[in-house]
Amino acid sequence: MKAFQLTDLLQQRAQSGHAYLEFIRETSLSVGLYVLPTGATDEQQPHTEDEVYYVVRGRGMFFHDGENIPVQAGSVLFVAAHVEHRFHSIDEDLHIIVFFAPAEYSQAG
Repeated sequence: MKAFQLTDLLQQRAQSGHAYLEFIRETSLSVGLYVLPTGATDEQQPHTEDEVYYVVRGRGMFFHDGENIPVQAGSVLFVAAHVEHRFHSIDEDLHIIVFFAPAEYSQAG
């Protein structure tokens, strides 16, 4: 059993100095917290895994395979592997829980 508090994850992510903090890694699934501040540029590239985004906080737009979709707290987005996507036009800091299945590929392991 693993349990996490968003406030603790936000603090760990801030201390890491990175936009993304992975906090669960299993063979079949990885989960992380992704934070994009107002006006940020999301430079992610398509992934080799399917993913689900759950927007916990914030507001902006999401580009997915040629379409722009408004997102806000409570938005849930599915992106199939290899599909171009990114967040943009971020009006309020986005706090996003990201689920990868299988676990996101990482050279670090």
